[in-house]
Amino acid sequence: MPVPPAGAAPAAWLSLAHVSGLGPDLARRLLQAFGNPEAILVASSAALTPIAGAKLAQAIVAARQDPRVDAALTWLAAPDNHLLTWADEDYPARLLEVGDPPFVLYLKGRRELLGREAIGVVGSRNATAGGMQLAEAFSETLSNAGLTIVSGMAMGIDAAAHEGGLKGKGSSIAVVGTGLDLVYPARNRALAHRLAESGLILSEFNPGTPAIAGNFPRRNRIISGLSRGILVVEAALNSGSLITARLAGEQGRDVFAIPGSIHSPFSKGCHTLIKQGAKLVDDAADILTELGMMAAGPGRAQEAQARKPGEAVDPLLDAMGYDPVTADALATRTGQPAGQVLARLTQWELEGAVISLAGGKFQRIA
Repeated sequence: MPVPPAGAAPAAWLSLAHVSGLGPDLARRLLQAFGNPEAILVASSAALTPIAGAKLAQAIVAARQDPRVDAALTWLAAPDNHLLTWADEDYPARLLEVGDPPFVLYLKGRRELLGREAIGVVGSRNATAGGMQLAEAFSETLSNAGLTIVSGMAMGIDAAAHEGGLKGKGSSIAVVGTGLDLVYPARNRALAHRLAESGLILSEFNPGTPAIAGNFPRRNRIISGLSRGILVVEAALNSGSLITARLAGEQGRDVFAIPGSIHSPFSKGCHTLIKQGAKLVDDAADILTELGMMAAGPGRAQEAQARKPGEAVDPLLDAMGYDPVTADALATRTGQPAGQVLARLTQWELEGAVISLAGGKFQRIA
């Protein structure tokens, strides 16, 4: 854990942030040796070399005249744009516990959200409609219970989690892999604007940093670092969400996973996590209980009473189960005419009880 140095001007921190190859570990050692960013920047190359090496020492000396610092200062001058450093009292203590916490974070929006209890919600970019509904519903309930929802603003589960978080009183934090003067993916531009207004967007990457593949796995340690736990909603076996879950486990955070159909590739990652010790959850109350928080809103009994009158007793819906099925297969299973079955499936889809999938299949959702 780094020891926060004495306060320094934003320009000094920004100069260090623009030194390529200067990571948190080396920044910590330099700050321990020189005391503050200004002292590092005025030090000679010879004084810096024993700690940073000759090449990086020269880069630090050159950073004194880096024109990108002026551009970053211009970005910071805009309303609701902030710079957060190790020297700031509101730097999240939980994030300082990770192995390499960023020494600089750029913020846009409600800075005070960093001081609230939070939970990460992550999952597949190519999520199913049902998975996105679950992510949004879980996130809204957790947000209303007082947890801020942290995710990565990717398509799919991330976006749905932010939507749910923004609906609740806990709001939402997006940790992105680009500079904050960019929106990636562009399709989430409207979501990004709402997060900047009602939530928070943050990045360790300097303004102007484009979408580089290697930066997205790196931001995952911040998502888990800010959170008391991580909820994985849908994830394939090669999903980046499993990286976030692994980091959470290494950081001593709780890992939660929602199970799904054994036939769905988007459930494989969650099932693997559960086999490895993640806590299986099928209700947001499970998470709140595990975290020692009282759930806000209806529990399972109230939810059961709120179901549509025909849902619990309709034999066709019961016969459908929760695995994907075609209308013809369900007709064969129940002995009902295929046209009648398809009509009922279409009605349930309009009511939100089932979703349609590729290949003419339908799937029941809770």
